[in-house]
Amino acid sequence: MTDQSNDGGVRRRFYTREHLRRLGVTQSASTLLRLEAAGRWPKRIRIGDHSVAWIKEEVDAHLDALAAEREAGR
Repeated sequence: MTDQSNDGGVRRRFYTREHLRRLGVTQSASTLLRLEAAGRWPKRIRIGDHSVAWIKEEVDAHLDALAAEREAGR
């Protein structure tokens, strides 16, 4: 997990592609882009010239919602 502070002093934690893989999110970069564009995956943020990450809390909330949908029998 990557930590960064914003101007307000709030620390945000980020998941990189490697962190997502460890969580079991193994979709390709292009699939994640399509899901993001469709509003079906949290949007990435740029953390460097060639690096992106996702806000941990947004990814965790999204995965929790998917699990809740499964539990509800959808």
